[in-house]
Amino acid sequence: MNWKTASRLLFALTMIVIGLIGLVSGTFAPIWAGVPKSLPDRELLAYLCTLVSLACGVGLLTKRTAPLAAFVLFAYLLLWTILFKVPVIIRHPLVEVAYQSCGEGLVLVAGAWALTASSENGPTNALLDFLRGNSGLRIAYLLYGLALIAFGLSHFAYLDLTAPLVPPFLPAPVFWAYLTGCIYLVTGILLVAGFGARLGATLAAAQIALITLLVWGTIVLKGDVSAGHWQETVVSVALTAAATAIAASFDGRPWIAQRQSAPSTLAR
Repeated sequence: MNWKTASRLLFALTMIVIGLIGLVSGTFAPIWAGVPKSLPDRELLAYLCTLVSLACGVGLLTKRTAPLAAFVLFAYLLLWTILFKVPVIIRHPLVEVAYQSCGEGLVLVAGAWALTASSENGPTNALLDFLRGNSGLRIAYLLYGLALIAFGLSHFAYLDLTAPLVPPFLPAPVFWAYLTGCIYLVTGILLVAGFGARLGATLAAAQIALITLLVWGTIVLKGDVSAGHWQETVVSVALTAAATAIAASFDGRPWIAQRQSAPSTLAR
C-alpha cells in the first residue's frame, strides 16, 4: 500500500467515524460546529452533514468510487466554510480565533481537494481538470498554508490556553507552545511561497499528528474529557487525516525547490 492510498483510507475512516458520531448524537459532529442556533431547519442540516460524512467516507474506501466521493466532500466542505466560517471573520476581523476556526475548515477543504486531484480514472470535465491541475492544486496549497499561519498565530495569541495543554511529561510547556507555533508559521510560509512546499506539508502533517497523539490522546487516556476537549480531539483527528492527504499528494516531487509546482495528474 502506497502513501496516497493509506492517506485516502485514513481520511475515509475518519469521515465514517465522524458520520457515526453525528448519527449517534443526533446533532452536528465537531467538524460541523458553528451553525447559528437561529438557522431554520437546523436539525435537518445536521442529518445532511451526517449523511455526507458517511457516504463520502464509504465512497473513499474504494478506487472506483473515490473520485466522486472526494469531489462531493470537497464541494460540501468548501460551501460549509464559506457559509459558516468566513462570516465569523467578517463580523470579528480582529479576533484571531475566527481565523483559526476558518483555518480548520480550510485544512479539510485542502485535504479533500488533494484527494480529488489524486483520484485516478475519475470523471473529467473543465472543473475537475482545473482541480486536478497544477494551478488548482497551487490554490489548495495556498489555502492550507494560510490555515497553518492562522494556527501559528493562535499559539501566540492564546498562549495562556495553549501552554496548559502541553502533556505533563514534557518540561517547559511555554517553550513547546512557542515552538509549535513557530513551526506552523514556517511551514505555512513555505506553502504560501511555494518554496519547499513538500517539506512544509510533511512537517506540518507530522506536527498535527503528534499534537493529536500527545495532547488530545493524553487527555482522552486520562478519562477526564470535557465537551470542549472532546470536540477538539475529533477536530484534531480530522485535521491529521487531511494534512496527511495533502502531504501524500506531493509524493515523487522534490523536497525543496524554488517555486515548487503542484504535482500534475498527467504525470502519473
